[in-house]
Amino acid sequence: MPTTALPSRPPGLLPRITCPHCWEHFAPEKLLWVAEHSDLLGDMRLGPEQSQRFLPTRFTVNGEAIDAKGFPCHQLACPNCHLTIPRSLLELEPLFLSIFGAPASGKSYFLAAMTWELRKTLPLTFRTSFADADPVLNQQLNEYEESVFSGASSDKLVPLATLIRKTEEQGDLYDTVSYGNQTVSYPRPFLFSIQPQPRHPNSHKAAKLSRTVCLYDNAGESFQPGKDTAATPVTRHMAQSRVLFFVFDPTQDARFQRLINQQALRGTTAMKTMRQEPILQEAIARIRRFAGLKQSDRHKRPLVVILTKFDMWWQLLESDPLPEPWLTARSPANANEQFEAFDSRAVERQSSLARNFMLKCAPEIVTAAENFADDVTYVPVTAVGWQVSIDTSSGLPAIKPSEASPYWATVPFLYGLHRSVPGLIPVITKRKTGS
Repeated sequence: MPTTALPSRPPGLLPRITCPHCWEHFAPEKLLWVAEHSDLLGDMRLGPEQSQRFLPTRFTVNGEAIDAKGFPCHQLACPNCHLTIPRSLLELEPLFLSIFGAPASGKSYFLAAMTWELRKTLPLTFRTSFADADPVLNQQLNEYEESVFSGASSDKLVPLATLIRKTEEQGDLYDTVSYGNQTVSYPRPFLFSIQPQPRHPNSHKAAKLSRTVCLYDNAGESFQPGKDTAATPVTRHMAQSRVLFFVFDPTQDARFQRLINQQALRGTTAMKTMRQEPILQEAIARIRRFAGLKQSDRHKRPLVVILTKFDMWWQLLESDPLPEPWLTARSPANANEQFEAFDSRAVERQSSLARNFMLKCAPEIVTAAENFADDVTYVPVTAVGWQVSIDTSSGLPAIKPSEASPYWATVPFLYGLHRSVPGLIPVITKRKTGS
């Protein structure tokens, strides 16, 4: 098989790579490769059943490493934790995003709705590609999407509780790595590549604007005191995150339940109430600790408070639900060319209404969020839409997946892109005269 000497760094690679698992920084030439031959099993970090990781000295003419059995290899791995790294992270800067909230707050449903809708909205509306950077790491989330929106029983009434299983503190969403006598469990991120398409207004800046999105989800129990340790650093990604998403479920708040007609809760009246402020406070304490922020420092990165199950309480916002927040705009370079642009003004108006609602329902959430971050936005969403009913056999809220129609599920992500990577999606920010 033709081989070459150790190749020089190809053009277009980032000078430093950040592992999405352990958050170690290293030069691309330090990357390990994953052995391809089935006999080359047993890795010092990942155990006897995993393929060996190695630093290659032989390459094919196409630049692929050759393992000890002469097989060309295709997967890359972090030199620190040995977990696999998608190739997009070698070329596209990472964008770390973290989502957290109390147990049963609707986090997993929101995630499924968000990514399901982004796959259509970003390319068709904003001329921006959105694709799995690692289908293996994203498998769990893809299953969520299929279960809620395109399952085999899409025309049958299905209890919501059976569509997505609860996010656990261990299992499929975590990877275990051995460092000698110390075993560490890392949260497994969801990875996506996002890039301007040719007809995007900023397509000429694609190399600068494109990102590999590293999205982290945690079980609500992970924010109990003492849960984040050196052996289980399950929430330390939050200090790296450019945007934080806190999921708040008003229906779990006793004050909310007194505000709304009990009949409107559609079978959730038996749900236990839960104080959700401690989850936010614990997350804030950890971010301060791991990011080195003083108690008097304010976080400079956006915090988006996502208010779930909006279909059950939208009347309390004292305004009809707004349409999707994007408008048609004209290209500054070509007056005859039009494109869709994200309307940040509409999000700000909705946020103001939602903040007023939160001051009545859960003022401590507003206080904690705004004492911590300079940029706080409140976004009401419904992950499954407005056609939720009661399953007569179980008495639980249920939907027909074919009728699921998320409302504003993409908005927190789009707003986060607007704030963290300006120009990646077209945005209307200039206010109209007199507004």
